Amino acid sequence: MTGQNNPQRPVRKILVDIGHPAHVHFFKNPIKIWGKHGCEIIVTSRRKEIATELLDSLGIPHKILTSLGGGVIGLGKELITRNLKLLKLISLDKPDIMVGIGGIFIAQTGFLRRIPSIVFYDTENANLSNLITYPFTSLVVTPRCYQAWLPPWHLKYPGYHELSYLHPNHFQPDLNIAITCGLDPARKNFLIRTVSWQASHDMVDKGWNMDLLMKTVRFLDDHGNVMISAEGQLPPEFRKFEYRGLPENIHHLMGHLTMFVGESATMASECAVLGVPALYAAFTGRGYTDEQEKKYRLVYNVRDLDWSVIKATITEILDTPEHTWNSRKDKLLADTIDVAEFVADLTLNYPDSIKQFQNTFSENRAS
Repeated sequence: MTGQNNPQRPVRKILVDIGHPAHVHFFKNPIKIWGKHGCEIIVTSRRKEIATELLDSLGIPHKILTSLGGGVIGLGKELITRNLKLLKLISLDKPDIMVGIGGIFIAQTGFLRRIPSIVFYDTENANLSNLITYPFTSLVVTPRCYQAWLPPWHLKYPGYHELSYLHPNHFQPDLNIAITCGLDPARKNFLIRTVSWQASHDMVDKGWNMDLLMKTVRFLDDHGNVMISAEGQLPPEFRKFEYRGLPENIHHLMGHLTMFVGESATMASECAVLGVPALYAAFTGRGYTDEQEKKYRLVYNVRDLDWSVIKATITEILDTPEHTWNSRKDKLLADTIDVAEFVADLTLNYPDSIKQFQNTFSENRAS
C-alpha cells in the first residue's frame, strides 16, 4: 500500500490539481473551507475548455502548468511535461498533501517526493489513467456506487462528485440568473450537451453524429426552448441554439430545466441532484448514472444511440408529472452526504480521518 507516506505535521498547506472545468466546481467549496481553517492553498491548473476561466471568475489564484494534449501522443507528452513542472513546484513549495480528480500527476509526483496524495474519482472506464495512477496514490476515494476495481487503499462514500458544489447547503438555483442564461419562463426548457471526446477515458468512444443531433434538436424545438452547450464550435445550423450565458452560471439554468439530453455523464448527474430529469445517451456508462437511474429514476441511461430509442425516452420524460422529480430528488439527498464538507474534513485530518469515515459510513449503511 502506498498510503504509508503520511504527513509528519498537521495539514496546513494543500495543493489542488485542476485538469478539467468539473474539477473547479468540485474543489471550490472545500477550498473555501480550508481557507477558513487557515490553510495555504496552492492550485495548479491546466488549459482545458474553460477550466482556467472558471478559476479566474471565482477569484482562485492558480498556476497554469500545461494545456490539454490531443490524442494518445499529445496526452503522453503532456504527462511528462506536467510531471516535471509539478515536481519542480512541489520541491519548492513543499505541500503537506495533494488532492485532485483522476490524479495521475499528483499520484506520480507525490510518490517520488513522498508527499501523500488523495485522488477522487468516479469514472470506471478510464482504464489507462487508473492503471498509471492508483498504484502510486496514497488514497483513492470514490462514490459508493463505483463499479470498477480499486486498490486496498480506498474509501467509498455515499454521494456523488456533483454534491460537492450542488448540495443545497452550498447552492440554490436562481431563476433571474437562469433567465440571463437563456431560460424562457413561459415555456419548457431543454439543454443538450455534446462533448469533444478528447479525454483519455474517451479514446475508445465517439459521440453523436450530426443526424442524431439534428433530429433531437428539431423534436425538442417543437416542445419548447432549446439550448446547446458544446465542447468546441457548433456547426452553423445549430448556432442559434448555442448556450450564451456565462460558464459559471450554467448550473442556475440547469436547476430550472424541464429536461437535460446529452452525452455528458457529469451534466446528467448534475441535473439529477438538482431534481431535473436527464437523458444520458452514450455508448459507455458510469456507476453513478446507473445508480441515479435504478434507485432514483432521475437519469435515463441510453446506450443505443438510435433516434427511435432517444425519442421514446424523451417522450416518457415529458409525459411524467413534473412534481415527480422533486420527490425523487428528496430521496436522493436523504441518502447522500454534503460532499464538500467530507472532502474538506478528510483532507484536513488525514490520515486519521480515513478510519473515522470508514466507521461512519459503515454505521450508516448498517442502520
